[in-house]
Amino acid sequence: MSLNWKEIDLVLAELQLPGAQIQKIVQPSYDTLLLSLYKPGRPIELLVCIAHGACRLHETWQRIPKAEKPQRFMELLRAQVKGARIVSAEQLGAERIVRLQLNREDGDRILYLRLWSGASNIILVRADGGIMDALARKPKRGEVSGGHYAPLAAEPPAREFAVRELAGEGSFNQRLDAYYAEHGSELSRQALLTKARTWFAARKVAMETRLDALERVAASYADPARFRELGDILMASQAQPVQNSAVRADDFYRGGTVLIRVDATRSIIDNAKDYYDKARKARSGVDETALELSELRQAMARLAEDEALVESEENPYRIRALLAKRRSTPSEAARRYPGLSLDRKGWLILIGRSAAENDGLLRRHVRGNDTWLHARDWPGAYVFIKNRPGKSIPLDILLDAGTLALYYSKARASGAADLYYTQVKYLRRAKNGPKGLVIPTQEKNLRVSLENDRLRELRRLIGKDDDQP
Repeated sequence: MSLNWKEIDLVLAELQLPGAQIQKIVQPSYDTLLLSLYKPGRPIELLVCIAHGACRLHETWQRIPKAEKPQRFMELLRAQVKGARIVSAEQLGAERIVRLQLNREDGDRILYLRLWSGASNIILVRADGGIMDALARKPKRGEVSGGHYAPLAAEPPAREFAVRELAGEGSFNQRLDAYYAEHGSELSRQALLTKARTWFAARKVAMETRLDALERVAASYADPARFRELGDILMASQAQPVQNSAVRADDFYRGGTVLIRVDATRSIIDNAKDYYDKARKARSGVDETALELSELRQAMARLAEDEALVESEENPYRIRALLAKRRSTPSEAARRYPGLSLDRKGWLILIGRSAAENDGLLRRHVRGNDTWLHARDWPGAYVFIKNRPGKSIPLDILLDAGTLALYYSKARASGAADLYYTQVKYLRRAKNGPKGLVIPTQEKNLRVSLENDRLRELRRLIGKDDDQP
C-alpha cells in the first residue's frame, strides 16, 4: 500500500522534522532514500520510498545497507544538502507532496517528495523553483535539470480517507516500519524472498544444464589418443564395407576388432580425417573443459551459500541489496576469455571487440558447431554463441547475440543493421588478410534493431551496468 494524505500528515506530526540537520544520505536502491537526521538528543532515520504501490516516508529502525555502487542522485544530495537544516516540513494540502525547506550556508534548497503511486518522484530545486535534478528524470513532465517545479497545495479530495489501523505497538511511524518490513507490497520480506527463490531456482537450473553438457563434453574428450587410433584404423581399412553407417575392422592398437561409426555419404578417407580432427580438438579442449567445469562447480557452491544467506536474513532491505548485488554480478560460469562474455539463460556468449580478441577467440575458444555473428558491411565485434549439444539456439538468444554484435560495431549509431550468422566451421581465414579476418560461407541474414531494455539487461550481465539507456 501507499500512504494516503492523512497518514502522511500523521507521520510528519510525529516526527517534528524542523530544526533537524541532514548528516548522512544513503540510497540503497534506485527507488529508496535514507536521510540520517539529528535533532538535539534525537537521531532520526527518515526513509523515503517511491516504489510503485509502496510510496511512503516514515522513520525506520531497520538497518539500511549501502548500494554496491554510488547512485547518481545520492551523490547530488550529498553535494547539495548534506549539513543543511530543515526549516519546515509540510504536506501541500492533500496532494501527497511533502516539501522540505532546507537551509545551508551556500543558499536555500527545497526537496520535494511526491508520493504518488505510479508517478512518484524526489526533486531537488533551488529557492526559485529551478530544478537542480530529480531522482527519476522525466523529460515529458519537465522534471529534469534546468526545468521548473513549484507545485501548489490542493484541497482535500471528495473521497473520505482515514488513517488505517496497523497491528503492533508504538507510534504510527513504528507500526508503519514494521508493516512494510514484513507485509508491505513488493518490498516486504516475503515478497522479496519469493522473488529471490524464483531467481535462485532459475540460476540453478541453468547451471545444472550447463554442468550436464560440460560433463558430456569432458567424457568425449577423455581419450584423445583413441580418436587418432580410429583414424589410423580407418585409413588401413579402406577396403572394408560400410554397413549400417559403421566399419568393422581389426584393432591393431588394442587387439580384437572394433566397430567404427562413419558418415556413409562420405569417403573412408574423409571419415578418417574427421577422427583426426576430433583427436586434435580433444587434446586442446580437455584442459579448457576441465577448467570450465571447476569454475562452474565453484560458482554453484557460491550460489548455494548466497541462497542460504538470503533465506536467513530478516531485514528486507538487506535481502533486496543481496539480491541486487547477486543479479548485477557478471556471470560466474563464464571464464576469462579474450573480450567480454556472459551467460544468458544457460547459453555462453563471447564478444571479441578488436582484431586481437577476435583472433584469440577463433584460435582457442570456439569450435566448429559454435555460432558466429557479425555486422554486415560494418567493422565491429565478432560475437559467438557456444554450442550446446542437442540444443537449437532459441530466437531470443540469437537476438541477444545479434544485439551485442550491432552494439559493438560501427553500425551502433544507426540503431539497426543486417548481420551475418553461420557456424564457425563455415568460416575460412582470408589468405594474407589482417589478423582475425574471416570469410563466411553458408551464412544467413539477421535484421536487428537496438532495444533499450534488452541492451540494458545484457550490459548488466556483462558487468557494464551504467546509466546508458
